[in-house]
Amino acid sequence: MDTSKNRLVDYALYLLLFFGFTYILFLNPGKSRPLLSLRMSQCQTSKTTQYQMAVYIDKLDEALSTSSTENKTLIICIVNKAYVEGDKPMLDLFLDGFWVGKDTKTLINHLLIVAMDQTSYERCKFLKLHCYKLETDDVDFDSEKLYMSDDFIKMMWRRTLFLRDVLKHGYNFIYTDTDVLWLRNPFPHLSLNKTMDLQISTDNFNGNQWSEANPINTGFYMINSNNKTIALFDSWYANKDNSTGLKEQDVLVRLMQKGLFRKLGLKVRFLNTVYFSGFCQDSRDVRAVTTVHANCCRSITAKLADLTAVIHDWKRYKGSSDNQTLTFRWSNHTACRNSWRH
Repeated sequence: MDTSKNRLVDYALYLLLFFGFTYILFLNPGKSRPLLSLRMSQCQTSKTTQYQMAVYIDKLDEALSTSSTENKTLIICIVNKAYVEGDKPMLDLFLDGFWVGKDTKTLINHLLIVAMDQTSYERCKFLKLHCYKLETDDVDFDSEKLYMSDDFIKMMWRRTLFLRDVLKHGYNFIYTDTDVLWLRNPFPHLSLNKTMDLQISTDNFNGNQWSEANPINTGFYMINSNNKTIALFDSWYANKDNSTGLKEQDVLVRLMQKGLFRKLGLKVRFLNTVYFSGFCQDSRDVRAVTTVHANCCRSITAKLADLTAVIHDWKRYKGSSDNQTLTFRWSNHTACRNSWRH
């Protein structure tokens, strides 16, 4: 009898405890809500963090993937405000080259314009090109930077740092200055072999495409992304602060002369000015010329004047007969030659 009573008491206690916990957890709004809110808040925070991580997109990688070919190759050009403003901006003239060039129109689909300020970025978007806004740590890169001025050198090093990032993202690219006119598709004259690490333009070609004695120009080159080329850019940029008064091209020349290319095992080809020409050395053959670079020139105004003359020369060539082609001559680069006097 006592055993039955004890069991009944135990059963009653169990029921009391059960209803008590139920009341605290679910029926008492003053007590239960903070506990449930905390659990829900923790759950929502976790889900939000996971969602943000899942949807995060590397903006640079997005720009590169959108403009590159299937084998992750693209064309890169860097501009600032000085190159997009005026009656006939440098960017517009640069694009004219693709329009009047031979087999060049479709290359625009793989051209990424890298803007160093908001004005040039907005102009790029207006032209419906592939655009990327480069963060410049509040440094003013929007005005014209005269050749070899302190700001010019800073801008060149910022360019080098950015292009190193592109290589580290696994993309191959042709870098081209905006003052390079593309009159023909350059790819037939460039090696697409992956063992060719770097193909770089020259101011004056010495006749040997493997000779490090060629005076290189970083205004136009093709580079493949691999450990060797990334190491090259790492070493190149690491010398920035030990090269007062030198532009980034001078530093690369010095590293090459010290044997860095050979040390890294780089296969480097120096481009013939017959195909990849400039104002330092005109192409001898208009039937073969691929690009024309306004090198050996100091100001944007002078470059615009003489590159416009190149466009006129090119149109004159395209409308001429074979006999006239044999006597073709480029216009004198008068404005660029005079730009050094000021």
